[in-house]
Amino acid sequence: MPSQRDIRRRITAVRNTHQITRAMQFVAASKLKHAQQADLAARPYNDIFDEVLADLAAVLDVEDHPLFARRHEGDRLLVVVTTDRGLCGPLNTNVVRTAFREIVDEPGGVVVVTVGRKGRDAMRRARVPIVAHFSGYGDRPSFGDITPLARLVTDDFLAGVYARVDLVYPRFVSTLVQRPVVEQLLPIQPASETHGIPGRQFIFEPDPSTVLARILPRYVATSIFQAILETTASEMSSKMVAMKNATDNAEELIEDLTLAYNKVRQANITREMIEIASGAQTRA
Repeated sequence: MPSQRDIRRRITAVRNTHQITRAMQFVAASKLKHAQQADLAARPYNDIFDEVLADLAAVLDVEDHPLFARRHEGDRLLVVVTTDRGLCGPLNTNVVRTAFREIVDEPGGVVVVTVGRKGRDAMRRARVPIVAHFSGYGDRPSFGDITPLARLVTDDFLAGVYARVDLVYPRFVSTLVQRPVVEQLLPIQPASETHGIPGRQFIFEPDPSTVLARILPRYVATSIFQAILETTASEMSSKMVAMKNATDNAEELIEDLTLAYNKVRQANITREMIEIASGAQTRA
């Protein structure tokens, strides 16, 4: 049975941990509000972009643009988006497991671009080829931060290095639910149903090819940026829940240790009283 000193030390250690996890819970909760607002505010823009592409696809021969081209030769690229830091529950594990499932099921070659240190470390341990790594976007990523990543993916696809590019990231559903998803990024797939007026004609300035050349790379960058925002919101919500669970577990452990401490203390007092009484009887 542990001594009173040992139990006191454990109670002190658990209380210190409790203070840390509680502070991290509050910090994650404060950051979650901004991350969630940024994510939800960007979704309508992304949806409108899909509508524009669907309308353009209805009146243009978009297959002529190289970002729409379907290829049968080349590797498949997975852009795996995780967090830089841990302590966010099963969030990164679920994303990495989803990426591994795609790698195993792919009959051809697969390479990855990792966004976030947790995904990079997991891919390194599994010896999956990593062609590039990006990190350090922080809690408030901006559109300019992902420009190098979007340019790398777009240029390599146009050069014929990859036959397909997919995004693997956690989609923010609610504070308690973050669902890992796999979305095809390239070649671009317009929505099957147009959202505008069927057969609507457009006036292009200066010409359709120039408009597509400008809008499609922007669409790729917007899709990647949305995945980063989803990951940031998922990270903060998952971290808040994980730290709350850790705080609750610490409180329960403190109660159990306090009860054990009181039992040991009571047993020691009882033993001392018995020894005193025995000594008194012996002297008598």
